[in-house]
Amino acid sequence: MPPSRTGRRAILLLVIALGLRIWDWGNPVIHVDEQYYLLVGDRMLRGALPYVDVWDRKPVGLFLLFAGFRLLPGDGILAYQISATLAAALTAMLVASGAERVGAHRRGGLLTAILYLVGLSLLGGRGGQAPVFYNLPIAAAGLLTLTLPGRSVRGIVASGAAACLLAGIAIQMKYTPAIEGSFFGLAHVYALWRRGALRALPGAALLWLGLGLLPTALAIGYYAHVGQFGAWWFANITSIGLRPGYPFAEWAMRLLGIVAQLAPLGIAAGIGWRTRPRTGLVAASNRLAFGWLAAATLGFAAIGTFFDHYALPLLAPLTIAAAPVLGRHAKAAIALLTAALLLLGIEAARRPRDGAAARQVAALVRAETGKDCPYVFNGDTITYLLADACLPTAYAFPNLLAYTTERGATGIDEAAEVRRILAGDPPVIVTTDRRLAIWNPASLAALRSALTRRYRLSLSVPRSDWHTLVYIRRRAATERRSR
Repeated sequence: MPPSRTGRRAILLLVIALGLRIWDWGNPVIHVDEQYYLLVGDRMLRGALPYVDVWDRKPVGLFLLFAGFRLLPGDGILAYQISATLAAALTAMLVASGAERVGAHRRGGLLTAILYLVGLSLLGGRGGQAPVFYNLPIAAAGLLTLTLPGRSVRGIVASGAAACLLAGIAIQMKYTPAIEGSFFGLAHVYALWRRGALRALPGAALLWLGLGLLPTALAIGYYAHVGQFGAWWFANITSIGLRPGYPFAEWAMRLLGIVAQLAPLGIAAGIGWRTRPRTGLVAASNRLAFGWLAAATLGFAAIGTFFDHYALPLLAPLTIAAAPVLGRHAKAAIALLTAALLLLGIEAARRPRDGAAARQVAALVRAETGKDCPYVFNGDTITYLLADACLPTAYAFPNLLAYTTERGATGIDEAAEVRRILAGDPPVIVTTDRRLAIWNPASLAALRSALTRRYRLSLSVPRSDWHTLVYIRRRAATERRSR
């Protein structure tokens, strides 16, 4: 039996996702964040406890996800990248369905789903950034919310339960989806109220709230059970408010770049709002779509640092909101898609191929380290995993100790931790020759002092627009020659 139209669309979107992303499969250094997620997942399988043995402020569910990838064959790199491709394709299918729900015909739904996939790659999501994964449960919850108009009371209760649980799962990958989850819950509350189901409303609302909080409650409960609730609370709650943040000029330029890239979709969505139907089920679904977009925008603005991948959660509701207009103006939509693909192609052509060099660095680190722990002061944390090396500190993500943007936010004296690591004479130190305005001066001074007195440069390889530098302890080199 030949596949249905929906099946053909699903196959097409999967093929497009593969075509956009397969070129990066196996690249260990697509982005610094996903390297660290995989490293933490790997160390969890070795018994490490996030926030205690290896520190970050992301929800533990994200690290559990990457620990799952590490259980698959290989070093985990290809596993998470294939999984991210599948997640992107599935989310695009939900985007297409959501687009049809707000009045776009099938052509418009397909075009916006493709734009979703291209947008992921343009905004730093070509690998396994957290939103590539949590956009899937959020898009599923959003689609359930868009289908609220016309549902029975029992259907609203079931839909709300599923939507809030899906949002709760997303919250355990990053906390900002809590804003979208709150909107989904409130939309279901309003739907029950409109149906006149006032007796069912309190119980349903409590059920939905409980399901939304359940994944996070389980995480908190586990940390309380093992006596580490304080560590969880500081990393997940307190430390967020302690971050000094990036200079205004830096995040303002990043925000400007995001706005420029999303402007065509934003304009289409704005036209869609002005020309939306005013009555009927489609009109109600349109209002819900724009409410979802507003919630996602609030979540995006709440972080404030505006790295490009922070805009990835905007893509699903924004493409859905823009879909009716893009569907009516197919030539404009195709022109937009062509321009996006051209921009993506130029970016890909200019992008350095750093994967082989990163593996070269890891091979040298592995050969020179022995049983001691190397130290990646600044560079790729995937080096620890590829070199099968131990971590010299719980604060293994370089930004935590090397940048002023984290100074005072980790709960320790960052420069003192750098000095402690260096006092242990790590056999290998990995750093870069990047010129940054946000170096922690005390940490950098400690590193330079140690490198000058006790280390020699052994390897320099290109990495983006700088170089990764590998320093070998001089004493270790002398010992090898004596053997």
